[in-house]
Parts: sequence; structure tokens; C-alpha cells
Amino acid sequence: MRRTTLPLHAIAWIVGAFILVPIVYALLGGFKSTDQLSTNPFGLPDPWVTENYTQVLGSGSFWRQLWNSTFIAVATTVIVVLLSAMAAYVFARFAFRGRELLFTVFTVGLMFPFAVAILPIFVMLRTLGLLDNPLGVILTQAAFGLPLTIIILRGFFRSVPGEVEEAATIDGCTPFGFFWRILLPMARPALATVSVLAVVGSWNNFMLPLVVFSDETAWTLPLGVQQFQGQYTSDIARVLAYLVLAMLPALGFYAVAERHLIGGLTAGATKG
Repeated sequence: MRRTTLPLHAIAWIVGAFILVPIVYALLGGFKSTDQLSTNPFGLPDPWVTENYTQVLGSGSFWRQLWNSTFIAVATTVIVVLLSAMAAYVFARFAFRGRELLFTVFTVGLMFPFAVAILPIFVMLRTLGLLDNPLGVILTQAAFGLPLTIIILRGFFRSVPGEVEEAATIDGCTPFGFFWRILLPMARPALATVSVLAVVGSWNNFMLPLVVFSDETAWTLPLGVQQFQGQYTSDIARVLAYLVLAMLPALGFYAVAERHLIGGLTAGATKG
């Protein structure tokens, strides 16, 4: 290790510790009793209390909330990626009057805080009859996910050499055929990147489901964590177990797709 890189490695380890320590603390805390958390907050559980996790896993409400979160995240991701890929293809490969102005309109969406729009969103969803309906969350999340996704995919699509498209056209490929059969397979790293961002963003969304859902059967895991915490305020160990189990699917998905995420973010800058 070079001496010049030591500060960078030290900073990376410090940042990693700030992220990892709370997760490890919650994971081990879920195997403790509340008394152990008070007397031995940072040590290993003694004895290991597995009931906190098994009781959560045996709860029907947890699995229902897990299904709700998974369905909403997958549906949101499919809509965001499909619409953004088509829009980014047009912005990247077609020249037409007003293209940059229209693209700027999309980028302005990045500067529009979701919290500011929550009241008009609620009124609009109520008018459309989408309250207590997963579509109310899915469509809204998709709308807010479009700007960043279009920006990432447009950068990748623009980096594909024009010779590739010319060769496809000579072989009789239509613009849509080039998009579907050639460009999308080449864009797998970028598509994986925006898919990870969409899934994790949907999984962690709390405010929108809180506004849309009043029926407990439609709650997602973030709402379930809040409800569980209120129900077991004095049983901190069980709350930590519920929190860890709620995080695991998103953490697992991110761990599997992490290399695609990094590759997709840098692909547009290195191809072409």
C-alpha cells in the first residue's frame, strides 16, 4: 500500500465503520433480551435469544408487509426502467427541435422535493380513487424516479458508437429493433444500476405509503416497523430483530447487484 493512499484507505475504513457498526449492533441486539441490552449493550449475547427473530418470522403481518414491499418495488422498477429507457433512447439517438429543452424539464424534476408535493399528490390520488391502492404508490414513485433514470441511461446510450447503429440499419434493423435487440442488451450494466436505485428507493420509502395506505393489510415494511415499534416500545430487542429482518432483503439485493451498480455508473464515461 502506497503512503499516498493511506489517508484515503483510512477515510474509507472510518466511513465503513460508521455504516457497519449500527447494523452489527442491531443484528446482535436482536439476539439479546432487553435486560441484556441495558447491562451489556456492546458485548455478545449471553445467552442468545432466538425467540425475537422466530416470533417475527412467525408473524403473518410481517410476511404480508414483505410481499407488499416486494410487489410495489418490482412494479415501480419495471415501469421506471421501461419508460426511462425509451425516453433516454429518443433523447440520445434522435435530433429534433426542443430536445434539450424537454430534457431539461426532466432534469428539473431532480430539484423538486417530494415532501413539498405530498399534499397535491394526496389530493390527486384521492380524486383518481388511488388511495389504499398499490397503484397510488407505484405510479407516484415511478414519476419521481424517471428524471435520474433518464439521465443515467441517456449518458450510456449516447456513448454507443454511431457505427453500431449504422451497421444495424444496413442489416435491415428498424430503430425500434435496434433499441430492443441491440441497445438494451448492451445497456445491461446501466439497466442494472437504475434497477438497484429504483428497488432500494421504493423499499425505503416511508412517507408516500404512510399517506396512501390507511388499511393495515396494504402496509409496507417501513410502516410495519413504525407500527411494531409503537406496539413493543419497551421491548427494544424485539424491535431490533424486526428492523434487521426488514432490512435484509434490500441489503441482500444490493450486495448481489453492487458490482453492476458501480459498473453502470461508470459505463457511460468509458464506452465509445
